[in-house]
Amino acid sequence: MFGARQTGKSTLIDLVAPPDAIRLDLSHPGERARLAARPEEFVDLCEALPARSSAWTIIVDEAQAVPALFDAVQHLFDRDRTRWRFILCGSSARKLRRSGANLLPGRSFLHRLWPLTLSEQPPAPRMGETKGAVLTPLPFPPTHDAEGRGPFPSFDLETRLAVGALPGIVLAEAEDRAELLASYVTAYLEEEIRREAAVKDWGAFLRFLQFAAQASGEIINHSSIAREAGVSVPTVKNYYQLLEDMFIGIHLPAFTSSPRKNLLTSPRFLFFDLGVRHAAAGLPPSRETVLANPGPLFEQFVGLELWRRLQYLGRGRLLFLRSADGAEIDYVIEDGERLIPIEVKWTERPGGSDTRHLRRFLADHPGRAETGWVICRCPRPLRLAENILAIPWQML
Repeated sequence: MFGARQTGKSTLIDLVAPPDAIRLDLSHPGERARLAARPEEFVDLCEALPARSSAWTIIVDEAQAVPALFDAVQHLFDRDRTRWRFILCGSSARKLRRSGANLLPGRSFLHRLWPLTLSEQPPAPRMGETKGAVLTPLPFPPTHDAEGRGPFPSFDLETRLAVGALPGIVLAEAEDRAELLASYVTAYLEEEIRREAAVKDWGAFLRFLQFAAQASGEIINHSSIAREAGVSVPTVKNYYQLLEDMFIGIHLPAFTSSPRKNLLTSPRFLFFDLGVRHAAAGLPPSRETVLANPGPLFEQFVGLELWRRLQYLGRGRLLFLRSADGAEIDYVIEDGERLIPIEVKWTERPGGSDTRHLRRFLADHPGRAETGWVICRCPRPLRLAENILAIPWQML
């Protein structure tokens, strides 16, 4: 299971692992150094466990720190598939990707954990069902009870856009959230990146991080950020890849399967959480920050929700469309042959002007795109055209 720090990996594993599970934490320098020097010690530990009718559960936190452990797990699993069960967790895939580590194909289930979805932290009052039909472009199973109650407090939209959706931040006292988010960026990122020896010039990386956070949600302009941060374009590309490897950000590819000409092909980049984005950009996670420029933040909020759902559903891709002449669709879900175009508008009164690009997209893709969606702040669903619906964000 992979995911950024504080997305809840350890909490989730504690809920599902048996009480007598064996746990190794490779974030501890001594444990990490010992197993890195002698990975076979892990095999010895597992083999020393007495035989019994039920499998032993072995949990390894920050497993990416010692890629050789994946080979050891395969060795043990292939020898006896009933004696041990392994849970390997990590907050970065960089070392595994660069070392070509054995990810146990055919022997493992790969999961990624992200910040909370709307299903886990539903709005209040809960909306989403109209005469028995769910009005949403991407249905997702609820994780709350019938009354819409879950373990996390419900926030209004501005608070969600300000503090993000990391479980620990959502559950923290309101007056502590800004400091916790700031320490997440400074302490966590510094610890994680220094551990991976991925950055030689720490000052340059911090400058890049601030500019990249400020540009979150936009099409990446490597040259502009390289100038601002005082580094080369290849270095900026490497830094972006580092953020993605650490699950701090995601690249959104451009949609190019269109009869339109002059489509832009550069990807967009989104920080994985809006609260972390604000802290990295040097901004307070406050309503004032949100209301200074709410539209782009609302657009990122919707995009992150769609991204998380697609990751958990295990299907589909999230794309966007932008052309040189100004035509754009904020998000396009590609689910097999089906296309779902989505516009995000910070408005309470959507109208015909908000559907222009959707109408063109639907006309360009008959048979593949049946319905266009506008996600906004309207109080109730509205049909803006025969095949275009506007829904409140709560119904997403």
